[in-house]
Amino acid sequence: MNIINNIRKTLKSNANEEIKESSKRYFKEKVKVYGTKTAFVSRLAKDSYEKIENLSKKEVFALCETLFQSGYMEESFIACTWANQKIDEFEIKDIEIFEEWVDRYIDNWAKCDTFCNHTIGDYLEKFPLNVKVLKKWAKSDNLWLRRASSVSLILPARRGDFLKDVFEIADILLLDKEDLVQKGYGWMLKEESRKHEKEVFDYIMKNKKVMPRTALRYAIEKMPKNLKALAME
Repeated sequence: MNIINNIRKTLKSNANEEIKESSKRYFKEKVKVYGTKTAFVSRLAKDSYEKIENLSKKEVFALCETLFQSGYMEESFIACTWANQKIDEFEIKDIEIFEEWVDRYIDNWAKCDTFCNHTIGDYLEKFPLNVKVLKKWAKSDNLWLRRASSVSLILPARRGDFLKDVFEIADILLLDKEDLVQKGYGWMLKEESRKHEKEVFDYIMKNKKVMPRTALRYAIEKMPKNLKALAME
């Protein structure tokens, strides 16, 4: 636990009140932050991991959970970095741990996206059949699990992967009332459109009468002007 204490001392000693206050403007939710620059936190995460890289995945994950439990944004970012460093040791059952972390500790879009884009996204590249878990999350009462169901596919979708699953998740989330969920699945569709523009455009045209405008605008962001105009009619 010395490494956790040292990280907390370092974050406190490098906190800036101005950064702390400005950070809060990006969230509707109440957020808990030290007030340190993102670049500094990223360096701290990498440098501190070098001191624990020989620990087992189980031990690293336990440290990650301790960081998540604090509620501090910066500590959650470090936890995300550390967890992803163990990608070579990921096992199929790890999705149960990841689900628990999202359910218990994720409480804003920044924590959600940082964890899901990389750790869960990389997990799904390794265990693609477990994309089915995301469809369960999409039906959750927990807003952050619903957002996680789409933003976990951002990087795979950017490569053109999981097309069928992207549409199935979008179907489940289509009429979601939460704007952060709408933005999440719209973002997922946007990334999938990089490789599958026609398929995503056809999906949007089929659903545009009921798709929330927030999701629609995100989804068409990378499309040519003529397709955007058709979608927005």
